[in-house]
Amino acid sequence: MEISPEGDDMIELYKAAGSGCMITLSRLKEKDPHFLHRISLTSFIETPLHISALVGHLEFSKALLLIKPQLAGELDSHNRCPLHLASAEGHIEITQVLLHANNNACFICDKDGRIPLHYAAQRGRVDVVRELISVQPNSTRVMVDGKETILHLCVKYDQLEALKLLVESVSDEGEFLTSKDHISGNTIFHLAVILKQIETIKYLLSVSKVKEEVDSLNCMGFTALQMLENCPKDFKSFTIRNILMDAGSRVERVNNLSPLSTIAAVQHESTNPSQLNQKWRKWLEYLKYRGDWIEETRGALMVVATVITTITFQPAISPPGGVWQTNVTEDK
Repeated sequence: MEISPEGDDMIELYKAAGSGCMITLSRLKEKDPHFLHRISLTSFIETPLHISALVGHLEFSKALLLIKPQLAGELDSHNRCPLHLASAEGHIEITQVLLHANNNACFICDKDGRIPLHYAAQRGRVDVVRELISVQPNSTRVMVDGKETILHLCVKYDQLEALKLLVESVSDEGEFLTSKDHISGNTIFHLAVILKQIETIKYLLSVSKVKEEVDSLNCMGFTALQMLENCPKDFKSFTIRNILMDAGSRVERVNNLSPLSTIAAVQHESTNPSQLNQKWRKWLEYLKYRGDWIEETRGALMVVATVITTITFQPAISPPGGVWQTNVTEDK
């Protein structure tokens, strides 16, 4: 009787990939030297290499690649190759093995438009980032879903160490360091200021090519300082403002920056509906980075209200001199 491709052997193989059991792998290979070629006949989306690379089983991954090197380029249901998974998890040794088997996997984009380097950067896997760009330096130029650079990705996920490494790798390319995303035209400096990342801002100002463009305008025509001036105010805002002023940023403000005033300004500039919609979308994109300021303000007001209430009622509860008992009669 013919055994289906998804028989016991295949199930054992996938279990072994999850546990890293080399004994099972050796037994299956001894039983059928071509057993890995039957994977493509099954309904399994991921390969055993996807699983072992994700979990971090180095020896198991090496053994699979020795039997079938082509596994390094196989994709799962999200168009991710094993290198995507190993990079995201920070498995540096498995990353090196996969790169040796197929270094072109560095340029494979998944369904979200991200290559393995993007996953390593957003997770802060600095060692993996270093390895990937040493093997394929041009991978740093691949845009995230065609919209933003890997530098934007580092700032968005607050991965300063990964950002430093990548900036150093392209330090002689000022145009790339000051490039703008294709959504709102924000530079990485705009983004760091909007997200109020003080340490990132300080670092970027130490990079001469970035500091030279400190007053670069985004698609809305605003500098980073102007964006900050219209964010909800907190201690970070004042700290960042002082840092930008010391760096020589211009202090012109955009007063009353709000959705209604923005619409009015855009309508004044143009009566073309398509242009109006485009600029309105850019405003909404800006709002996305401002955070939930309503919730933040509500929380601050609740704290203030609690303090005021406590101060107001404390004298009533415990008045100076204590409480005078008027209903106590003197014994004679």
